Amino acid sequence: MRRFIPIALTMILLSACSAADAQPTDRFGGSGPFTLVIGRDTTAYLQPLLDRWNQAHPEERATLLELPEAADEQRAQMVANLQAKSDRYDVLGLDVVWTAEFADAGWILPLERGTFPLGRFLPPVVDTAVYRGKLWAVPYTSNAGLLYYRKDLLAKHKFSPPKTWKELREQARALHAKHRIGGYAGQFLAYEGLTVNFTEAVQSAGGQILSPDGTKVTMDVAKATSGLNFLVNGFREGWIPVESLTYKEEESRLAFQEGRLAFARNWPHAYGPATASSVADRFAVTRLPGPNGPGTGALGGYNLAVSAFSKRQKSAVEFIRYFTSLENQRRVLTEGSFPPVWAELYDDPELIRRFPYLPVLKQSILSARPRPASANYEQVSLVIASAVSNALTPPFEEAGDDVVASMKSQLDEIIRGR
Repeated sequence: MRRFIPIALTMILLSACSAADAQPTDRFGGSGPFTLVIGRDTTAYLQPLLDRWNQAHPEERATLLELPEAADEQRAQMVANLQAKSDRYDVLGLDVVWTAEFADAGWILPLERGTFPLGRFLPPVVDTAVYRGKLWAVPYTSNAGLLYYRKDLLAKHKFSPPKTWKELREQARALHAKHRIGGYAGQFLAYEGLTVNFTEAVQSAGGQILSPDGTKVTMDVAKATSGLNFLVNGFREGWIPVESLTYKEEESRLAFQEGRLAFARNWPHAYGPATASSVADRFAVTRLPGPNGPGTGALGGYNLAVSAFSKRQKSAVEFIRYFTSLENQRRVLTEGSFPPVWAELYDDPELIRRFPYLPVLKQSILSARPRPASANYEQVSLVIASAVSNALTPPFEEAGDDVVASMKSQLDEIIRGR
C-alpha cells in the first residue's frame, strides 16, 4: 500500500524548511537528490523520517546509507570516501568526537550559526559541533551513559540504586552470588566504547585525559589509576563477567534485557528495547556512580555535517534544518529512543510520562564532559582502548599505575606529533 502524507502536514514541512530563507545559505551550491550516511539504525526509525522529507521534496529525495554499528568502522568508511574526494556522501552523521578531525582535514564545511536554533539546544551538545570558534555541524542526537539496574532485585534485597563505586561493587557482588547472573558490564571490547568507559571512570575520579582543546595530555596518574582499578578489580573479583570483554553496545544491551546482568552501563537508546524484553517493568536507570557520589559521563551523540565534496550542498543544509527541527527531534525520542538535543523536550510532562528517565538523562548530559576536540582523536582512542583492554584481561599481571604511566607517555607522543 502506498503511503500518503496529509496535505496539512506537507504544508507544515514545507513551511518548516523555508522558515529561515533569509539566512545566508546561498554560498552552498547544488540541489537535488542526496545521500545521508550514518551508523546502522538499530531501531528502524530513520527511514520513516526520510520518507516525510521525500514526500515533501520529490526533487531532493534523501537516500539513507547505513554504515556498520561500531563507530570505528563508520569512521573508517567515511574517511576512505572523503580522502578520495568522492561526492557519494552529502550529509554525514558524525560521532561528536570527529568534529575536530573532519574540520581540520577540510572534509566538512563550516555552517552559519544563525541558520539553526542553537539557543534552544542543550549547551554542552552545541559545544561538540564547534571547533576553533566555528560551527562545523549541527547536533542531531545527544548521549550520556546511564546505569541500568534490575529494580526488582534491588527491592528484594532492600538495596537503593548505587551512587558510588563501593555501593555498585557490593550490590553487584551480592546479586552475582545469589542469583548466578553477571553483576555489572559495560562496553569492554577494545574499541571506542572501551575508551568511553575508561574516560568516564577517569572523569568520575576527578581526572581528565587531555586538555579541553586537545593540545596537551593532562592525565593525573593517580586519578586515572583509580578509575582503571575500579574496572580491573571487577574482573578480578568476578562481578564483571569475563565475557563482557567482547561486549559492544548491542551485546551489553542484550545481556541486560535477557536477564543476564544486574547492572549495565549503556546509552539511552537501550531503554526502549528493554521495555519490550524479559525485564520489562523490572528495570530502571540512574546516573553512573563515582568514587564518592554520582559520576561524570562522556558526552556522546551524533552531529550532522555537510561533505566538502558534495555537489548538493544547498539541499544538504536544508535537510539538516528539517532533520534537527523540534518535531523531528520529538520523533527521534519517541520512535528511535535516542536523546534529542532540544532542551525543552526534557521538561515536557507528556514525554516524561512516557520516558520517565528523561530527568535523569538531562542531568547526565548537563554534567557530562565532551571528549577532547583533538584532530588526532582516532589515534588517542586506539592507544587508550588497547592499553585498557590489556589491563582488563586475565591474568592481570601489570599494575594499574604502570599501565596508566605507559598510556600517558604514548598519548604525549601523539599529541606532540613525534
